[in-house]
Amino acid sequence: MAFNFTDENTKELIESGQPLVIDFWATWCGPCMRLAPIIDQLATEYEGKVLIGKYNVDEESDMSTEFGIRSIPTLLFFKDGELKGQLIGGSSKSEVEAKINELL
Repeated sequence: MAFNFTDENTKELIESGQPLVIDFWATWCGPCMRLAPIIDQLATEYEGKVLIGKYNVDEESDMSTEFGIRSIPTLLFFKDGELKGQLIGGSSKSEVEAKINELL
């Protein structure tokens, strides 16, 4: 199951240095809803290696503003407290996995 990123926990988790994948999404976004099962599946597959989760842009706003999120879905990939990559728009499982593997 995907982790729930919020304005309260995201900055601290990024600063921890652990590998993270944050899916910026909303319930009204069709491509986001198609990506959701992939994110959940990858969160399970990479549990203990990479923290993978979702950040609802309708419920939270600080981090989406800080990172200049203009389109959803947007996936941001972090390691060692730094942004290492991003994917914007609907992505396939293999595209997301390739980016995750770059973090490891």
